Amino acid sequence: MTEALQVGMTHEIERETTDDMSAQKVYPHVPNVYATRAMVGHIEEVCADLVLSHLGEGEQTVGTGMTFKHMAATPLGMKVRFTATLTKVDGPKLVFEVEGFDEVDKIGEATHYRFIINADKFNKNVAKKAAT
Repeated sequence: MTEALQVGMTHEIERETTDDMSAQKVYPHVPNVYATRAMVGHIEEVCADLVLSHLGEGEQTVGTGMTFKHMAATPLGMKVRFTATLTKVDGPKLVFEVEGFDEVDKIGEATHYRFIINADKFNKNVAKKAAT
């Protein structure tokens, strides 16, 4: 499971911001800029991506928490880049530090928590919950 995961591992993603990432998609009376919800998604993506190739058969990760700051506005169409560093491995519990930048500024930072799960067991539990 986590034997191959080492503190200090890093991963980076870059994405171009698009209209579907606008804050106005959630609420029309805010600026038409890169949304906090999109940033949170990119933070999860970079962390999940970092560990993906190190998971065992049938394993996935789920986000379990995050503390973050959205520090600067990003115009739509500008690229954003997120770098994640794995800072703690405690069995299936993982902790990451993430920094985000657009083409001009640092736009965010976060501590993100993920948990390694058995996908079959997890999906069975979700299906059972949905059936109630």
